[in-house]
Amino acid sequence: MKVAIYGQTYQETTSDFVEELLEELRTVSAEISVEKNFQAFLSQNQPNTKDFATFTASEGLDGSYDMFVSFGGDGSILRATTYVRDLGIPIVGVNTGRLGFLSTFKKEDVRKVVQEFVKGDYHVVERSLVKVSSNSSIPEFKDLNFALNEVTVSRKDTTSMITIETHLDGEYLTSYWADGLIISTPTGSTGYSLSCGGPVIIPTAKSLVLTPIAPHNLNARPLVISDETVIRLKVSGREEHHLISLDSRIASVENGTEITVEKADFTVKMIEYTSESFLKTLRNKLLWGEDPRN
Repeated sequence: MKVAIYGQTYQETTSDFVEELLEELRTVSAEISVEKNFQAFLSQNQPNTKDFATFTASEGLDGSYDMFVSFGGDGSILRATTYVRDLGIPIVGVNTGRLGFLSTFKKEDVRKVVQEFVKGDYHVVERSLVKVSSNSSIPEFKDLNFALNEVTVSRKDTTSMITIETHLDGEYLTSYWADGLIISTPTGSTGYSLSCGGPVIIPTAKSLVLTPIAPHNLNARPLVISDETVIRLKVSGREEHHLISLDSRIASVENGTEITVEKADFTVKMIEYTSESFLKTLRNKLLWGEDPRN
């Protein structure tokens, strides 16, 4: 068993739960590798972690790994995808934060990550991603032009709305007058899109959703489309630039730039344990069933 470990939240309590995971991995004689910066943090309290192999975003990982364990919240999972990329390493998240739709395992249950994996009490779900291309260079996205959750265009340096001219497969859809537009994958439907009124979409659905952010044209509603659709956007507004973000990565783009958003040509594998299903996560995180009538 070959396991990669990553963490983005450098809290002292985190290292305690990492140590529990390491103890469990040792019982199955796992080959362990730790992200370089995370290892530097862990070694302050756990000198034995200095002996582990390390990896970075550009080297040290390959398709031979059985599991990539991410400590943190959903943001850590999103960052983890920039390490895994198209290598096909299954990802599982241990939640050390508050709310997690992607990072579902409670830190107190961290040993079960190994135990249930060894028992085979899991299955792998492939999550689709979206990618961005443009008629002009966007240096920030040169090597990482994909997103697991969403692509968002939004206003910059102004309180005024922007106009987002939107085409689907070459056909004009509408021009959104809004603070921005979110193009979300099923995975991202429980993120920013949900907070702006978008629908929850099952992760395996082959769909994307367009969700306007605070639209002025109030009849503009979230639109679910096929993930085979090619989306073309062009923004205009009072300022010369607007923002575009891919998950947590952001860039400033000149107005009038044509931006194309479409499904990426690879998927990210997520480990879904039998004890931590997506539907169970919905019930717990959205408090479904809390009504006493249920």
